[in-house]
Amino acid sequence: MKRAVPVLLLTVAGLVPLWRFEATPETVAVDVPSPSGTPSGSAETVSGSLVRTSHGDVQVQVTFEGDRITAVTMLKQPGSAPTRRAVPLLIEGTLTAQSADVDTVSGATTTSEAYVTSLQAAIDAKD
Repeated sequence: MKRAVPVLLLTVAGLVPLWRFEATPETVAVDVPSPSGTPSGSAETVSGSLVRTSHGDVQVQVTFEGDRITAVTMLKQPGSAPTRRAVPLLIEGTLTAQSADVDTVSGATTTSEAYVTSLQAAIDAKD
């Protein structure tokens, strides 16, 4: 019993910093290579708005050929594992739907919603 009280107090003292810890979001800037092999004037590239989330910033760049979306590139994205898994699914959904009407990726809901917001801004800016 004499050891139980100090052990309990030290355990609580060790857990308090963990309860108070607040992670800062990490945003990853992505290098965008300039498109090569595409004749100038046939493709138009538009950047979406920067969307700030609790996990980090999200911004997309959309390449159009006529009215068709041919590529989506992440200019900024959170550096979390769920985001890294979600981005290819979001881009694939965009290229399939040819619009911002894509499904949210489970586990990366906030990033998915920010992606759709930035994507819609890019689509609206093109029109």
